[in-house]
Amino acid sequence: MDKQFDHTKVLIDEATLKEFFNAYFDDICTFLNYYTHNKQLIEDIIQDIFIKLWEERDTVNIFFIKTYLYNAARNRMLNHLRNEQNRSALLDEWANREIEKQKAKDCVNMEEFSLIYQQAINDLPEKCREIFILSKEYSKTYREIAETKNLSIKTVEAQMSIAIKRVRDYILKYYSRPNSALPLITVLIATQGYLFFD
Repeated sequence: MDKQFDHTKVLIDEATLKEFFNAYFDDICTFLNYYTHNKQLIEDIIQDIFIKLWEERDTVNIFFIKTYLYNAARNRMLNHLRNEQNRSALLDEWANREIEKQKAKDCVNMEEFSLIYQQAINDLPEKCREIFILSKEYSKTYREIAETKNLSIKTVEAQMSIAIKRVRDYILKYYSRPNSALPLITVLIATQGYLFFD
């Protein structure tokens, strides 16, 4: 059965929807199999495009139903594959960052590092230090800190930026001494782990 209509808008009701589904399901499965052999994914995509077709039946203008279904299936599949690729890239990036962070921490004497880190915090101005501690040691959000300290969120953000920069600079200055056995980049990665990820 060929449901291509020449310059006539396709009208969708329950009967025609079922008719189109039965007529094109196998063909679209074969078409999508070019992109993936994941049978469940293919069936999910086909189900999605028919659900969308039904939901938009009163607003969408379709003159060639087969073309519409194939285009919709292809676009949905490509979007899925693109999202999966991006998700995979993000996971790889995250994993690599965690590995590098752990390597850096393994290289740094963590007892010494923690001591320097605490000294850096103690060296902060009082307001800056209090906000930093609430954020890093008590895991408070900027909004919660702002409410606790009766400050604006912008002020909290500004104070945190100052605190992070000063703590980082303090630590890097310590490990930049001529007798430091650690590469500066190693210390930098470990410092970033403390300030931004832990």
